[in-house]
Amino acid sequence: MNGGDPGTGGGPGTGSGTGAGGGPGAGRAPGTGGGNDARALGHGRVYQASGDQHIIEHHHHGPEGGPGSGGGAGGRAVDGAWSGLDSVRWPSVGRAPAVLRDRTDLMDRLRTGVAPGAGGQVYVLHGLGGCGKTAVAYTLFQHATSQAGRVGLWVNASDTASLRTGMLAVAADRGAGDGELTAARSGLRAAADLVWDHLDRSDRPWLLVLDNADDPAVLRDGGWLRTSLRGTVLVTTRQAARHWWPGAELLQLGVLPKADAAQVLCDLAPEAGTLEEAEAVAERLGRLPLALTLAGGFLAHQVIDPWTMTQYGANLEGGEGLDPIELLDQGAEATGGGDSRHLVSSTWQFSLNALTSQGLPESVTLLRLLSCWSGDPLPLSVLSGLDIGEALPPRRVETALRGLLDQSMAELVPGGVRCLRSHGILLDSVFRGTPSEQHEVLVTTAARQLAAALPDVAEPRRNDPRTPLLVPHMVALLNRLAGRANLEQRTAVAVAEAALRLVVALHRDSDYAPALTVVQQAMDLGELHLGADHSLVLSLRERLGRVLFRLGRYDESEALHSRVLAHRERVLGHDAPDTLTSCLALVYPLQPLDRLPEAMTLIRRAVTGRTAALGPAHPLTLQARTFLLDVPTGAELEAEVDGGASLLEDCHRELGPDHVITVISQVVYARALFFAGRPEAALSAAREAVASSERLNGPDYPLSLNSRSLLSSVLHALGESAEAIEQGATVLEARTRTLGSAHPWTLHAEELLAEFRAEA
Repeated sequence: MNGGDPGTGGGPGTGSGTGAGGGPGAGRAPGTGGGNDARALGHGRVYQASGDQHIIEHHHHGPEGGPGSGGGAGGRAVDGAWSGLDSVRWPSVGRAPAVLRDRTDLMDRLRTGVAPGAGGQVYVLHGLGGCGKTAVAYTLFQHATSQAGRVGLWVNASDTASLRTGMLAVAADRGAGDGELTAARSGLRAAADLVWDHLDRSDRPWLLVLDNADDPAVLRDGGWLRTSLRGTVLVTTRQAARHWWPGAELLQLGVLPKADAAQVLCDLAPEAGTLEEAEAVAERLGRLPLALTLAGGFLAHQVIDPWTMTQYGANLEGGEGLDPIELLDQGAEATGGGDSRHLVSSTWQFSLNALTSQGLPESVTLLRLLSCWSGDPLPLSVLSGLDIGEALPPRRVETALRGLLDQSMAELVPGGVRCLRSHGILLDSVFRGTPSEQHEVLVTTAARQLAAALPDVAEPRRNDPRTPLLVPHMVALLNRLAGRANLEQRTAVAVAEAALRLVVALHRDSDYAPALTVVQQAMDLGELHLGADHSLVLSLRERLGRVLFRLGRYDESEALHSRVLAHRERVLGHDAPDTLTSCLALVYPLQPLDRLPEAMTLIRRAVTGRTAALGPAHPLTLQARTFLLDVPTGAELEAEVDGGASLLEDCHRELGPDHVITVISQVVYARALFFAGRPEAALSAAREAVASSERLNGPDYPLSLNSRSLLSSVLHALGESAEAIEQGATVLEARTRTLGSAHPWTLHAEELLAEFRAEA
């Protein structure tokens, strides 16, 4: 039985009640015999019958003759107003790009897909949210419709309802009749088959854009993605996994080059600053097109007191107390593009929701952990052994990472060290949106994972290529915590310990500038949350003094070491191990400040204290004994030089020939022989010291250059001017390259070489 044909007086679109049980608002059928109740909402109707009935209804919503009446746009009526698709012939984008910067090679490739005679291709344009996929699709759409003679068809593929509505509208555009569309909507005909049948029979070639297809299951489940010789399909998506796109050509879209990114800002806000100023802002924004568009829109629409590019960049760093993500989102308000995909605070939530719906909530936890670090390449070994309890157990880390890679929220970076990278703006946004109650466990985990990836500080120095890669991540972690007043002590301890371990590793690798950055920020954090007297804070302060010494800032180093020594004497005692360590640390800046008597007093105190506490052959005692040959001059040195051979023997016996203390003892013994007036004996010792240090540390390490500088002086004293100059030139070149031309050690090498050349 047909329950009311469309267009008749009893049809649901008329609003008139029938004997079948109620009008379009809400009807109730009392039922027969069984007292069955039913409700009809909107344009639905309730039928009351006895026995078996077969009822089919075709619903056409919308005003008579409107878009819904013929089904062409596949829309619907709400409260009498049309709310369906207005067009599939025009890209439904929030902001059309004025100029598409860069993307030249990509656009050339895509244009071949809409050239005369081309067809049967599917291009999948994938990348991180906000990287400009829709802008590329829009540009191709304009080219296809205005220059390539194609029909352009644009469908939002973000969800099943939007896709189905849009594709049926495509079928209507390509000639599907009302009856066909009605059958497809009612389930009497396969909707996807109808659409592709009409695309295959299109009288004109076409370009079909399926935009925002971030959940490929929406396309696959209904068989919506197919090929046709009559046209070309372009899909934009964040989903990069190849298994979702069989037979398609995958094209990855990344961030813009520096110059093009800056030009985007200048295109949008030409009065705000120079191209050079725009480059600095573009770098801060990671050259992400969405962020650039928002920033440019904000700058272009200020009225009362417009900012310059430089001011905007400063405020992105927290100037005037502004939140960088909120500041970026204000650009959407200025340009009228305020939906979620056009806000950096929310655009990635689509990807997070997709991960959760795919049964990968652990991917969200992993991304929140990554947001504790920076957008620089992160060694994958940092994730080794990761365990965040039920939120991310070890067995699920690999799967969680694969989810992020597939959603274009992370990418693998080629190179000597296997690394992972996520965009900095993405990480800033995710950290900002992470529930505050999760911060402590995530930050603590982030610190411990960094520490675990560092080389063991108890081992001899080794150049681990991962160490410098960890610096930006430690700095980012410290920045995340800067100014927080409610940090738990255990979290602060974990972060301070990781920072200290990184600084020690950097110091050993002669990376003094990054070590200075890390240790200064770690000290600020430690003093705020642990107090100035905490042992970790004192260790960080001592490390800062060592780094300042290596950078040639001797007065600052001496003042810092003196304060740490005085504090440890007062709190720990005169002969405590850490106190004796401070004694030797203070010796370093006292030497270039010509305060040798004070230095010798501290050395003898450390040797005596360590010998009494640890024994004469303990590594720390042997280390203290090396100072007795390295610092004194004149009669004091002559009194100690004969003990140098004994020190060498003890180091070789207790530590072996390749231990760092053994190599140091070789260098200081050669130095003692030379300054005690025994250059002939010093020559062989100096050559051996150079060979040992370079074998252990490499040619540019400070100890290696010190030993080579000593060799140059010994050769000069023995009249071997040519080799002395050669060795001195090698030292000067290396000092200049590693420390800079203004460092005191570089200046000393330059003066020494000039002296040797003048005398030669």
